[in-house]
Parts: sequence; structure tokens; C-alpha cells
Amino acid sequence: MPILIALGLIVAAFVFAIVMMPFALVVRYRAGTRRRRARAWIATVSVVSLLLSAASFLVSAAIVGRWVPDAFAWSSRGLGGGALLGIFGLVVTRWERDGAALYYTPSRLLALMLSVVVAARIAYGLWRGWQTWQSSPDTTSWVAAIGIAGSMAAGALLLGYYLAYAIGVRVRATRT
Repeated sequence: MPILIALGLIVAAFVFAIVMMPFALVVRYRAGTRRRRARAWIATVSVVSLLLSAASFLVSAAIVGRWVPDAFAWSSRGLGGGALLGIFGLVVTRWERDGAALYYTPSRLLALMLSVVVAARIAYGLWRGWQTWQSSPDTTSWVAAIGIAGSMAAGALLLGYYLAYAIGVRVRATRT
């Protein structure tokens, strides 16, 4: 009986996560486009945290690459592409001075594009996973065929974007 309850809770949590995903993306978009004060110490904490995340992500991608072809290569490309996108994001960011304080407002279009990338990759992964599992329930081919390398690239794109953006905010905040 406890096993059935645990299984029911796991299924309910999975369904809840899928149902709440659109709401989470909307909240993320709204938070990503809010006007913020550029503070050097917050940007420094962000940079250090994101560097640690990027390093552990690439190590994980190298380990996953043992089972999923091109996982490390796609992750590296995603991280580099995200860094370029982050630099572009810094260029299109609106910077404002209010007295001695520096404020910035990220691009709404870029925040929307990043949210759409996440949503599209999640939807594609679910759809592709379902299609692949229906045609071949063999676990080894199913895991590689659902596009894990592409999902890792999408995650790396976001990680690279936020890392480059945090570095840029830190540079701008320390110059004032």
C-alpha cells in the first residue's frame, strides 16, 4: 500500500510540474524584464555562482557524453552561443542613472525569446520522447533519440547568456 501511495504522489508531482510550467515561464519572463538596480556585490555573487554552475554543467556534459553522443559538443556550443547572446543583451539593455545609482532594464524581446526557447525545448523533448518510446521502448536507443544533447544545449544557452550578462552588469556597476 505505501508503494502505491508513493507512486501516486510521484505521478501527481509530475502532472503538477507540467501543468504549472506555463505559469512558471510567465513569472520568469516578468522577472527577467523588471527594472533593477545594478549593485556590484550582487553581480559578483551572480558571476561566481554562474561560473560554478557552468563548470559543473560542462563536467556533467562530459560525463553524459559517454552515453549520449555529442552532449559535450552541443553543451559547449550552447554555452558559447549564450555568451554571445548575453553580450548582445547588454548592448540592447536600457541603462539609467538616478542620482548616484545605476539602474538597468533588460530587453523584453530577448527575455521573451529565451522563455520561448525553454518552452519549445521542453515541448519538443516531451513530444519526441513520446514518439520515440512508442516506436521503440528499448531504453538505450530511446534515451539517445529524444534529443538530450539538444536539451543540454538549450540549458547551456541560458547559462551562457546569464553568465555573460552578469559579468557585464558587474563591469558597469563597478565603473560607477
